[in-house]
Amino acid sequence: MDWNSLAIFPVMGQALTTENTLPMDFSAQNQALQNVDLANTEVFDRFVFSQLEQEEKVFGIGGYLENRAIYQRSEVFATEQSDFRNIHLGIDIWCKAWTPVYAPLVGKIHSFQDNAGFGNYGATLILEHDLGEKKLYSLYGHLAQEDLKEYSVGKEVKKGDPIAHVGPFPENGDWPPHLHFQLMWDMEGNWGDYPGVCSQREKEHYAANCPDPNLILRFPS
Repeated sequence: MDWNSLAIFPVMGQALTTENTLPMDFSAQNQALQNVDLANTEVFDRFVFSQLEQEEKVFGIGGYLENRAIYQRSEVFATEQSDFRNIHLGIDIWCKAWTPVYAPLVGKIHSFQDNAGFGNYGATLILEHDLGEKKLYSLYGHLAQEDLKEYSVGKEVKKGDPIAHVGPFPENGDWPPHLHFQLMWDMEGNWGDYPGVCSQREKEHYAANCPDPNLILRFPS
């Protein structure tokens, strides 16, 4: 797959650059997280946005295959096999609630639903893109609830179309406002949902099916 040949529209409506975007670390190695009550969304929210304000950035970004500490806030990430899911399969773009989100590629609506519950996706949209040689799916999590009213399965989406808004808490799964953006080659039977986090045991499988979202976002490393 020649990702450089894809002409994309910026998911957030503007290119994510070092001037407007701050890389954010939510890994287990970030000792600053030990002093944050992550289960309290208002406290977590202040922690995130105080960093953006201090650095005068519009967006925060990060997380692909990051071993994260923040999932201890919710039982959503504990599986029946007692495997704790802490490997992040997408990229998070932290920004103000109601920030518009745009389709990076032409496609159609594959599925959508409200994945309700503390720590879950909340309102979720999945697009299907035909790249010729294969299909690619893109997932948008933690959206505004009212966006769900505008969707219908199979609806065509043009590149650059506004498709959603970043949702506020608590309706967005009760997270500080951000977009969870993820790519999948195969939906593996999922509908309106797809795991955004996996355990260490599952990492190899999911890393193969979920390519780096920065291939679309193109934030300079």
